[in-house]
Amino acid sequence: MPKAQAQVLQPGEEITYAVSYLGVNLGTIKIVNEGKQEINGKPVFKCKAYIDSRPGIPFVELHTTYESWIDPSSTSSWQFVANTKENGGWTFDKYVFDYPNKQINTEKFKKNVKTESKQFAISKKYNDGLSLFFCARQLLYAKNTAVIPTMVMEDTTRTKINFVGKIENIDIDAASYPVRTVYFNGMADWTGVYGVTGSFEGWFSDDEARIPIKAKMKLYLGSANIELTSWKRSGNWQPPKGN
Repeated sequence: MPKAQAQVLQPGEEITYAVSYLGVNLGTIKIVNEGKQEINGKPVFKCKAYIDSRPGIPFVELHTTYESWIDPSSTSSWQFVANTKENGGWTFDKYVFDYPNKQINTEKFKKNVKTESKQFAISKKYNDGLSLFFCARQLLYAKNTAVIPTMVMEDTTRTKINFVGKIENIDIDAASYPVRTVYFNGMADWTGVYGVTGSFEGWFSDDEARIPIKAKMKLYLGSANIELTSWKRSGNWQPPKGN
C-alpha cells in the first residue's frame, strides 16, 4: 500500500484504550483532540488525555489529566500541563516550550503551592508525554530510527523509535476482523506514569489516520498491553481491514 497522507490531528477525535496486565484490567486511557487554538499568536491543536486506574485495584490508584498544545506539524509541543492524583494527593506540572529563547520553563505545584521551578537550555524542539503520541503517528512511515527530544517528569530526555514500516494484521476485541497495522518498536529513556519506561512496541492503523491500535509497554508491574476499545472520528472512520 502506498504511504497514506497523515491526518493525525483531527479536531473532535476521541480514542479510548484499555490497559491490562496478565489479563487483569488496570484502567483506561482516553485521548481527545479539542481542536485549534493559539498560544502567543502561534497556531496549535489542543489535545487532552485522561488516564485512570480501575477502582478497586489494591496496588495502584492513579488519576491524571494531560493537556498538550501541539504544533500543527504534529512533531513538537508548545505547552504541556498535567494534573495528577496519586495515593490521595494532587500535583500540577506545567512546561512551557520557549523556542524563540531556546529554553523550557517548568513549574510544579503540590496542594496549590509552588514547590519547584526549573529552566532548561535547549537547541531543538521537544515533545511531552502526550504530544509524543501524535509525533509517532506523524512519523509512522519514516522507515528510519528517530531520536525524539522528550520532556518527561521535569527532565529533558529522549525517546528512540524504530519506524520499521512492517505491515501486520492485529486482532483486537473491538473489531470483528483483523486490523491492518504498521509495526514499530523503540526505547523510552525515561519513566512516566504507571512506571512506563524502557522498551515498547506499537501497531498503528495503516491509513491516513494512523490511529494506535495496540501497544506493549513496560510498567511498574511488568509488560502491559494497551488496546483500542472505542473511537470517534469524522468520516465514520473504521480500523482498516487486514488481508
